[in-house]
Amino acid sequence: MSDVLTLSAEARDRAGKGASRAVRREGRVPAVIYGNKEVPVTIHVEEKALVKLLSSGHFMNSMVELELDGAKHRTLPRDVQFHPVSDRPIHVDFLRVAANSLVTVEVPVQFINETASPGIKRGAVLNIVRHEVEIRCPADAIPDDLVVDLTGYDVGASIHISAVKLPDGVKTVIDRDFTLATIVAPSGMKSDDAEAEATA
Repeated sequence: MSDVLTLSAEARDRAGKGASRAVRREGRVPAVIYGNKEVPVTIHVEEKALVKLLSSGHFMNSMVELELDGAKHRTLPRDVQFHPVSDRPIHVDFLRVAANSLVTVEVPVQFINETASPGIKRGAVLNIVRHEVEIRCPADAIPDDLVVDLTGYDVGASIHISAVKLPDGVKTVIDRDFTLATIVAPSGMKSDDAEAEATA
């Protein structure tokens, strides 16, 4: 399960482009907390602290506890805007999340035991169809990733979501057995197979 991340925030007195630019000059990033049938709150967070959380790789599918004026707001990051040239974060949207509520997030897919796949051992390639999967789960039980075990998969095999053991309370948003990856023969292997068939 993803850890709850913490980030201190300060309220923004003014909104608008000019105010946002002024905040950024001070090494802060404008943001907003919205949702849960409450009034949106404009805030700003420290850029260095935000970048550190972004580099964790799990920012977008982790609960973030924002500390604002002595109160704690449980949120889920919903959007991060980056500067087109410098790639610095310039705005963040945080969605308020009530206790025990269900949330929809995208989590990465992790493939393990490549050496235990007969196909990959023979030189086949893992063709990843989905790097992330959209899931619905309790806010307090967001998995870090979905793990796919490649043990036993040979050339030509397709690996579907049904092959993944989802944690309790986790469901995929797509309601069908979709493909996560395939084991594809490289062109050299295909030529060898074709020659063998022709000889036979």
